[in-house]
Formats: sequence, C-alpha cells, structure tokens
Amino acid sequence: MIERTIKKTIFNKLFKGKTIILIGARQVGKTTLIQEVLHGKDFLFLNGDDPLVRERLTHANTKEIETIIGNSKIVFIDEAQRIENIGLTAKIIHDQFKTVQLIMSGSSAFELRNQTNEPLTGRKFEYFLYPISYEEYESSIGYLDGLSDLENRLIYGFYPDVINNTGDEREVLNEISQSYLFKDILAFANIKKPEVLGKILQALAFQVGSEVSYNEIAQLTGVDKNTVSSYIHLLELSYIVFPLTSFSRNLRNEIKTNRKIYFYDNGIRNALIQNFNPIGLRNDTGALWENFLLSERMKRNHYHKHYSNSYFWRTKQQQEIDYVEESEGKITGFEFKWNPKAKANIPANFTKTYDATVHIISKENFRDFIISQG
Repeated sequence: MIERTIKKTIFNKLFKGKTIILIGARQVGKTTLIQEVLHGKDFLFLNGDDPLVRERLTHANTKEIETIIGNSKIVFIDEAQRIENIGLTAKIIHDQFKTVQLIMSGSSAFELRNQTNEPLTGRKFEYFLYPISYEEYESSIGYLDGLSDLENRLIYGFYPDVINNTGDEREVLNEISQSYLFKDILAFANIKKPEVLGKILQALAFQVGSEVSYNEIAQLTGVDKNTVSSYIHLLELSYIVFPLTSFSRNLRNEIKTNRKIYFYDNGIRNALIQNFNPIGLRNDTGALWENFLLSERMKRNHYHKHYSNSYFWRTKQQQEIDYVEESEGKITGFEFKWNPKAKANIPANFTKTYDATVHIISKENFRDFIISQG
C-alpha cells in the first residue's frame, strides 16, 4: 500500500464541522484513500453507482436521511456525482445532523462541483487526488528503486492499478483509457460524437510539449474550432489533461495567447497513441520527460500548498523557456533536458527583463524539482 500524501491532512479534518469532498479522475485511488483514512472506524458506506442508493438519496428529506444514517457517526458517499441533487442532500446532512461526519468522493468535477458548490458554500473542505506521485512512490519503494524504475514510470505512469500489476501495464492502461476515461464526460456532458473526443485526445497526445492549435485539431478531426475548444474544456474538467498558458508582461514580441496541453499521467498519454516502446527506442523522450516533470510539479505544489502561477514562455523568434513559475512576486524559469549533457540556451532577454533565474532540470537533479523539501 502506497501512503498518499494527503491522507494525514484529510484525517486531521475529521469532525471539524465540515463536509469533506475528495475529487479526482477515475481509478486514481479515491475510494481506497478514504477507506484508509477511516481504517478502524465504523462508517456507513453508500455507493453512488448503486441504483437503490441513488434513488433514496435523490430529493431525500430529513426524515428519510435520518432513517438511512441510523446511528452512524461517519457517512462516506462514494461516486457522489452519480446522485442527482447530491449537494442539497449533503447540505441537509451537514445542517441537520451536526454530530455526523459526511465524506464524499467523486470523479466528475463538472458534475460534482456544479451540484455542491452553492449548497455547500462555507460547509466543506475540498481536496484533489492525482494519480500516485513520484514522491509517494519513492517513499514506498525507496530512493534507489525509484531511480531504477524512472524510465518505466515515464512509459507507464502512476495509476495505482498500473503500479500494482507489473507485467500487465499495457492491458491495465488500455482498460482505463477505453473503459473509464470517457465515462463521466459521456454520462454528463451530452457528447454527441464520442469518436471525435478520441481523435482530439490522440491529437493532444502527439502534441505534448508543443503549442496547441485548435484550428489544426479541427482540421484533423473534421469538426469546427468551437467544438474542439469545448471538448478540450471537458477533458480538463474531468482531469485527463491540463493547460499551460503563455507568460507575457513586458516584451513586444512575446507570444501572448497560446497554450500547451499536458496529460495528468504519462501512461494514459502513451495508451492513447499505443506506443509503449522503451525510452531508447523513442523519438518523443523529451515530450515524455516534460509531461512527467510538469504533472509531478503540479502534484508537489498542490499537496504541499506551494502556491504559484504556471506558464511557458516564448517569443516570435522562437526563444523559449519550458516552464515559468510566478510565486511571491518572483519569476523562476525551468528548462527540461532528459540528457544532463544537453546544452540549454537561456534567453538573456527573459532573465534580464524579469530579473529571473532559470534552472536546468535533468535526470541528475529532477528530485529537487518534484519532491518537496519540507
């Protein structure tokens, strides 16, 4: 069992007078984490995938809820996004049953958040769970084993089922990407052309590390630019991909409106293009390394509350910085190089204009970038 970084945080929020909500993509380990937090405690488990649970908790009144809860002091509603009006039901539990700790997990951000934001304003602690982080993985298996398995993780990623099924990684990733990945979007977003969604994801997978052109993807997939934009927005809301926008403040020739799009997990990205070749046989190692570092940095910053704004930087003359972080009024740049000996050209106009330092992140020092130093 790999210990999750936010387990202790959630445990310490029990019985603090608020509903606890855990959100994340499907299959990242939300149910397992809550069950670990509640290990040794009596709790009522309600599964939103169960039709009877859905029926009883939709439009439930106080009396019905009292019957369902009984003497339970902890209520865990899993797959809460499947229950209509779950926000209002949660509000009743929170307001009328003061001694009950309500915990909800959900995989569909756009559904769960739309339903819970207003009813639970000021009544909730909300947390996000990513696939397992390198930091969590290394803590579990050790420093040297983590390093020796790095290339595998660049290929297969960090979904719990992938890590737990050595030798069957491709099968597990194909199952996740084909059976689970689209489930929430198809169920809740009224997608009329699921095959287009798959094509858009494939196009994004091939463009990791490059600026994304919605027009280009529209031509590739045969739909209009607005459809591409709305589908990508849904992919972001369901925690499959995340955007990086361009940093621009002072220089006239900076790219101001473009964005790059990355995957929360390398394994899912590779499953979409059906390429599980080892690092030595690939021509996209730089893109894999960049995607890995950015997704891991995001996990680190989120779990350890390192608040910052994230960007990439490029000029029309193709000068660029892979990743830019703005925190406490300071600008820091990062260049990603898989090969520690690869030469990096740091644009002087970036460092001078923004009084910025730029760090090169390679295999030799990547841990400093993605593991919190306390």
